[in-house]
Amino acid sequence: MKSTKFKARLGLFVAGGFILFALAIFLIGRQKNLFNPVFNITTTFHNVSGLKVGNNIRFSGINIGTVEGIKIINDTTVQVDMIIQRSVQQFIKTDCQAMIGSEGIIGDRVLVITQSSSQSLSVLDGHSLTSIEPVETDAIITSLSVTAKNAEIITEQLAQVMINVNQGNGTIGRLIQDSSIAKNIDETIINFKKSSAGVVDNMDVIMKSFNKTAANVLTSSEQLAEIVTNVNQGQGTVGRLIQDTTIAENINQTIINLKNSSKGLDDNLEALKSNFLFRGFFKRKEKEEAQMRLDSINMKAAEELILKKQEENRNK
Repeated sequence: MKSTKFKARLGLFVAGGFILFALAIFLIGRQKNLFNPVFNITTTFHNVSGLKVGNNIRFSGINIGTVEGIKIINDTTVQVDMIIQRSVQQFIKTDCQAMIGSEGIIGDRVLVITQSSSQSLSVLDGHSLTSIEPVETDAIITSLSVTAKNAEIITEQLAQVMINVNQGNGTIGRLIQDSSIAKNIDETIINFKKSSAGVVDNMDVIMKSFNKTAANVLTSSEQLAEIVTNVNQGQGTVGRLIQDTTIAENINQTIINLKNSSKGLDDNLEALKSNFLFRGFFKRKEKEEAQMRLDSINMKAAEELILKKQEENRNK
């Protein structure tokens, strides 16, 4: 009986061990995509920031593969090999990018593949994706440390400013602590109100004057319109001159008569010149005009001679 129970227990233990082993193989194979069709792609980083072999690869928030290998290519480049499920190959395009993220604040690193435009081609086996360099935690801590120091300096300076204000130092301190300044401000406001009231009164006077001027302009325009109406109706002297055609004909005839009279006057003057009684008068007048023209020519010649001599003296 003891031997039978021992054999049964031993059999159960071995069977349980085989089941656990098979389950472990299944889970590990599923994690490593050993039982699913896969394809391989790569990417490169300057710094993988703690990424390890076996870390998950995510696309649109879903685990689609694992990191198969990490190797240093040269002193500035690290290559990351990825195993991706073939079922998502059609969604990963050639212009997708790889970046290193984290599973929470302090969780393991994950490799994230970004989405891209639908017009691009799907990646092929062995394709290399471009990458986005991760931000180092040490750099973030250093930046936060500098920011904290600056904030400390600012708070100290702000505290000093508040102490000076409370003590009445500076312009703001005097405005807050000195009551006389507040009194002066109140008086300034009162004076400003009085001045603004005077300005309002002056504006009322100006507006009244403007309204009176506008009324006068309106009256003048009405009178001008009445005058134009009268002119168009032929009333008054100007209206008759514009509208009455007989007056225009009379004026035209008067101008013609004046032209004829001036022509007759010219003829009479020519006749007087031929008359022996007035012939001596016209000859003397012609001699005087000729003498005046000769004197004018002589004066111009003398002036030119003087200017020429002055120019020669300056040149010497």
